[in-house]
Parts: sequence; structure tokens; C-alpha cells
Amino acid sequence: MEQKKLSLRGKNVLGLADFSAEEIRLVLDTAKEMKNVMHRDIKKVPTLRGKAIVTLFYEPSTRTRTSFELAGKYLGADVVNITAGSSSIVKGESLRDTLYTIEAMGVDAIVMRHKAEGAAEYASRVVSPVILNAGDGAHAHPSQALLNLFTIEEHKGRLAGLKVAILGDVLHSRVARSDIQGMRKMGMEVHIAGPKTLLPRFLYQEPGVVVHERIEEAIADADVIEVLRIQLERMKGGLFPTTREYARIFGLNNERLAMAKDDVLVLHPGPMNKGWEISPFVAYGDNSAIQEEVQNGVAIRMALYTLVLTGGKQA
Repeated sequence: MEQKKLSLRGKNVLGLADFSAEEIRLVLDTAKEMKNVMHRDIKKVPTLRGKAIVTLFYEPSTRTRTSFELAGKYLGADVVNITAGSSSIVKGESLRDTLYTIEAMGVDAIVMRHKAEGAAEYASRVVSPVILNAGDGAHAHPSQALLNLFTIEEHKGRLAGLKVAILGDVLHSRVARSDIQGMRKMGMEVHIAGPKTLLPRFLYQEPGVVVHERIEEAIADADVIEVLRIQLERMKGGLFPTTREYARIFGLNNERLAMAKDDVLVLHPGPMNKGWEISPFVAYGDNSAIQEEVQNGVAIRMALYTLVLTGGKQA
């Protein structure tokens, strides 16, 4: 009996909890082909010719919004960007009515960032275009987790069996939640460390995740270190004394980096608070792949568009 080919066509990209290891593998393998397109002199293929995509961002973004826009354009789609500050949202239009308006224009996909957890899932229930979650509150950021996996595999040649340390503000990080889901599914060993006030309680009962009180323990012999941004804009205050104190106890500097493996890979979802959670020497050092993450983000988002809108068919 012939095995059915794996397809993501029509699948909403809401979070990696909804993805199997095989589906993640399909995205990573497709992204390799997409990165080749990015390196051409003419970065344009007709894969999504005739498709229309809207990016709908209720929160500020540079890397994610721009990479989703470029990914669509490189694939030949028509891409329109909507931000909260320059639309009818400022006049009081509800999320539902905004989604209905976009759907009525005949778009094929909506890339959405919203401050409320579950907003992307709500959108997937309300309208018919494919929804790609570009971050919903502190809940999920699937494409960022996928580009992290892609970057790690490019450097290490594998994912299974690697030790990764995730450091810092996990409480407010949608990236960390998606990372943990994706990394565990791909067989990675996940270690977490940071101020106790910034570590959600669920982590302590999460299978396959080791929580440390000191970041030195998490970093020891790590293959990968991901540093999370201190998200002051989401904090109510009082979660740690000062940013200087945070840097002293929890910041990733050269001294702490030396506790990991010599070829440790350093990641950060950006934007960075240099001198707080990560020192400039580490951020721009030989072990850093932070700028590569930005490039790989375009390749991953090209892969997602191709898979959910065409099922993987490329022109």
C-alpha cells in the first residue's frame, strides 16, 4: 500500500504544539531549498504567483514582519502590510471585524501578531484564509522556533542529542515556549535557567526539561545557548532588582561562555539588550549566529508559505 505523502497544505501555523516531528522536518528541509533562492542574483520565483498575503501586526516588529513580507515577495506573492497604528484599528475596529474585512478582499493567508494569547487561534476559527502566528502575547512564536532549529542544524549537522541552554525571561517569552516544544520533539536536551520570578511554574513539571537555579549549571557543556530578551514592556515591576544586578548574576558574558563547549552556538531572538542579558563581546563573537538567524528567518517563512499554500509544489 502506497504511503500518503506528508502535506501541510491548508494547515494553520499557530504553534509547534500542533506540529509533529515529521512536519517540523519537512519545514526544515524545505527551508534549505528556499535559502538557495535567497542567494541568487534575482531573488524571485513564481511559486506563489497569484496568491495574496496580508501581514496584520498589532505590536511593533522589525525582523519578523519584514522577513514575512520579503518571504512572500521572493515567492511571487502580493503582500500587503497592516499595522495597528495606521489602520481602522485606531478607530476602535474589533479584531473580528478587521479579520472579516481582510477575508472579504480574497486573501489566501494572514500573518498575525497580537498582544493577546490565543488571538491567532481565534482568527483561525473566524475566517478562512490560512493563519500564520507571528507571535501571540507570551504564548507562541512558531516560525522563530523553527528558524532556531534550522540555524542549529546548519551549524551542528544534527538536532537529536544536543544540549541547549535557554537563559533568562522565560515567563514572558513566546519564543521560549515554542523552542521548548520544537526542541523536545526533535530530540534535544533542554536546560532552563534564570531568575525564579521569570520561570513559569509549569517548567518544573515539564518532561524533558531541566530547570537550574544557577545559569552556570545550565551552560556547562552546552552545545547551544539561547539568550532571551528581558521584556521590560511586559513586566509589572519587581521581578528582579536592577538590570545591572541581572547582568551580574544572569547575563551571558565571556567568562560564562567558557563553561560551555568550545564550539557552542549562541542564539538570541532579538532585539538584544546588550550589556544586560548578553554582553556585546558574546553577541558579536565567533560563537554567535544571531545575524544568521535573521537570514534564516526569511528562508523558514518562505518554506512555511510554500508548504501551507501549495503543499510544497514549487515553480
